[in-house]
Amino acid sequence: MKVLIIDDEPLARSIVRSYLAELGNYEILGEAGDGFEALKMIHSLKPDLVFLDVQMPKLNGFEMLELLEENPHIIFTTAYDEFALKAFEVSAVDYLLKPFSKERFETAINKVTKNEQSMIPTLTNELNKTNLEQARIVVKQGSDIKIISLDSVQYIEAYDDYVKIHVEEKYHVKKQTMNYYEKNLPDQFMRIHRSFLLNIDYLQKIESFEKNSYVAILKNGNRIPISRNSYSDVKQRLGI
Repeated sequence: MKVLIIDDEPLARSIVRSYLAELGNYEILGEAGDGFEALKMIHSLKPDLVFLDVQMPKLNGFEMLELLEENPHIIFTTAYDEFALKAFEVSAVDYLLKPFSKERFETAINKVTKNEQSMIPTLTNELNKTNLEQARIVVKQGSDIKIISLDSVQYIEAYDDYVKIHVEEKYHVKKQTMNYYEKNLPDQFMRIHRSFLLNIDYLQKIESFEKNSYVAILKNGNRIPISRNSYSDVKQRLGI
């Protein structure tokens, strides 16, 4: 089994490496100290199993997993127990709380050999929720990774099976549904049309557009349609 060890602490990586060496039958492909480096290594080396810390610089473990296209097994290794429930809710192979014993480590490894299903597909929505709780959205465009503050998002637009996240005069594309964002974004975002979620903080005014039709005018001049069904909700939200 091919293994990658991801942790920003060299001592923690060495412990995992020594435990694996004693067990045998595991090929350690390499180590990474942050999420950016780990993404590149997973893409190029395609490990079967990844030992992953949660709290890391630049890109944390949850954010890194959200951007993965590959499907390795994941065992979390972290000193923070507050992420344990979330990990088990999304069917993580295991969650090792530092410092962990060799026996506990072997228990986690044995779970991998019995679990042929990758956890990555079931993680996606939960990982997105984690990022939204941190008031940011992580997107991948080619080899670039963008971390977008929710406060900078003007509106989100439906785009087939994707969404366009509009920031300033540009947008970023992400594979996610409008319904997901409507359900999980904070109160500053409001569904004003089946194809648009608006950050109310960027709303300048509302204008009539043809008969019984309205359009939202943003502070930068962009115009977004308001559906008839949503108009009353928008008025109520704005207190008009």
